[in-house]
Amino acid sequence: MAAAAGAGRPSITALPTPPAPLPSSKLVTACFFALLLPILLTGEVAVAEALSIGVNYGQIANNLPSPARVSWLLRSMRISKVKLYDADPNVLRAFLGTGVDFVVGIGNEAVPAMVSPAAAQAWLQQHLVPHLRAGARVTCVTVGNEVFKGNDTALQAAVLPAMESVHRALGALGLQGRVNVTTAHSLDIMGVSFPPSAGAFSPAALPHLRPFLGFLSATRAPFLINCYPYFAYRDDPARVPLEYALLQPNAAGVADPHTGLRYDNMLYAQVDAVYAAIQALGHTDVEVVVSETGWPSRGDPDEPGATPENAGTYVRNLLQRIEAGQGTPLRPAAPVGVFVFALFNENLKPGPASERNYGLFYPDGTPVYNAGVHGYLPPMFAVSNAARQVIQLFTLVAVASVAFVLS
Repeated sequence: MAAAAGAGRPSITALPTPPAPLPSSKLVTACFFALLLPILLTGEVAVAEALSIGVNYGQIANNLPSPARVSWLLRSMRISKVKLYDADPNVLRAFLGTGVDFVVGIGNEAVPAMVSPAAAQAWLQQHLVPHLRAGARVTCVTVGNEVFKGNDTALQAAVLPAMESVHRALGALGLQGRVNVTTAHSLDIMGVSFPPSAGAFSPAALPHLRPFLGFLSATRAPFLINCYPYFAYRDDPARVPLEYALLQPNAAGVADPHTGLRYDNMLYAQVDAVYAAIQALGHTDVEVVVSETGWPSRGDPDEPGATPENAGTYVRNLLQRIEAGQGTPLRPAAPVGVFVFALFNENLKPGPASERNYGLFYPDGTPVYNAGVHGYLPPMFAVSNAARQVIQLFTLVAVASVAFVLS
């Protein structure tokens, strides 16, 4: 509230309080450059105390900011895990030296070719090795995405041989154990998902998943699943409680009649159903990671619940649970690995309106809703590589000058 006119002003006869002595210009300059030097020399925004949650960085749009600016945005958000759907060299170069870990992808269209060892090694040599040598941090390669969602039986039959080929090629390049190999599945791969303890894969996918799980177990790679409670709510809002889908901690939830475990949110019930399906095939040593989850901020008229308010509630509740290290009822001591979908609204994605409105941010860096995380997208002129090099050179000269003056 503004103060009333004249309030707090000294009388005309009052003598003003002498100002506090200013620190010397030498000290001010030295302090300024001491604070600025680590950022300008490395180009880094600190990701100390990074969030446990990751983010999907999709680029099906024609209005997104440059990867260099996105690098600053993500680090200002304290995000240190990023999942790509390709191996965009511009993105990997923009994040060099930042400490951000990447999952990179081989698109479905390239999966059949990856069955060839020569093709797999050529892809790695072109898309991965140069960036690793330059210092990029890549922890995982996904071979295909949601290949069992459609009816492409040739693609489905190729995915495991392609993964094995990429894995062997990584070994030949001396990268085995440093970069693991897997693929991401849609929740459609489940034949039964409730109650969670009865989770089972669909019969059509079983012949592929038995050897696939053996590969993941042998290579210690995660099982990636894309889980969207929003879809269940959208398809049956009368029977799916909104609070349960939105991960509200006070939701009534449901109990698993076989285990007695109580679920106050649908996402964790979905994850535990996947664990049960994996265990039914004889594996207890494969970690489930949620490679995509989110809530749309806008949708078509037949997409109920797609609002900024609901999207913000979902992501905030998810973030609180993940940062608290909360596990699922079936595995309470094992925090859930999660990648939020997505960083930006993507205006060229096909399908219903919701597909283009999963972003945490608009392309100009404005938050779509209050997600519980805050970030800063710098102006376009601020972060080009050439500008960064000039600033670094200037800083070195300036620091040397300050040291000379103070000596």
